[in-house]
Amino acid sequence: MKVVLSIAGSDSSGGAGIQADIKTILANKCFAETAITALTAQNTLGVYDIMNVTPKFLEEEIDAVFNDIRPDAVKIGMVSDKDLIKSIAKKLKEHNAKNIVVDPVMVATSGARLLNPDAEEALIKELIPMACLITPNIPEAMVLSGIKIDDAKSMEEAAKIISKLGAKAILVKGGHRINDANDLLYFNGEYIWINGKRINNPNTHGTGCTLSSAIASNLAKDNSILDSIKKAKLYLEDCLNEMLDLGKGSGPLDHGCNIKEKYNG
Repeated sequence: MKVVLSIAGSDSSGGAGIQADIKTILANKCFAETAITALTAQNTLGVYDIMNVTPKFLEEEIDAVFNDIRPDAVKIGMVSDKDLIKSIAKKLKEHNAKNIVVDPVMVATSGARLLNPDAEEALIKELIPMACLITPNIPEAMVLSGIKIDDAKSMEEAAKIISKLGAKAILVKGGHRINDANDLLYFNGEYIWINGKRINNPNTHGTGCTLSSAIASNLAKDNSILDSIKKAKLYLEDCLNEMLDLGKGSGPLDHGCNIKEKYNG
């Protein structure tokens, strides 16, 4: 069985972060490992408190994973502290980690910046150059590229600019009223549009975590970057199509939608 390590924060409501990653990796037939960057008190209505781990403890988590059950791919989610970002980069270099997918969680859908300038700078300088793929949404791609994105052409321009930060491939996720659900992959100097289906489901908590974890799972199984993205998008569509409706806000996805019931209890 292939192994995927998720380096991210814990979501107490189970819809995003480490919890979403574990369920996604399992559903994509890989073994999930974790290095937790922070504990959060959150639910479908919002985040109420965050408690970061120490850089030393995070390094020990990563060492423990690599020194025993070595991962075939690594997914990195939101890390809000520059020292934690530097610890991640240091350890992944030491262990010569492969198939690193970075979900650069920097900007909320509302446009609010989620990271302070020091953490943004560390993310750009330390983690993005190590990535085989980064998966920014439209607001994050605007921050990384420094340009406004309001159509397909500007998405392409932004992806090319972002590529200069050092990542092997860039997936600019569509939506945000730019197009339907079509994503743009910039890889080896080529623009590849990957069509998706817009699903009218208001419960989208954890979609970014889910997509990046599914991509990492498929990379771990030796799929190409393009095939990994296509398979991950199909899985995400299945999760959304289940129309799970939990919580009072933007609810979670049904990560187990493709797991056949074996036990009927």
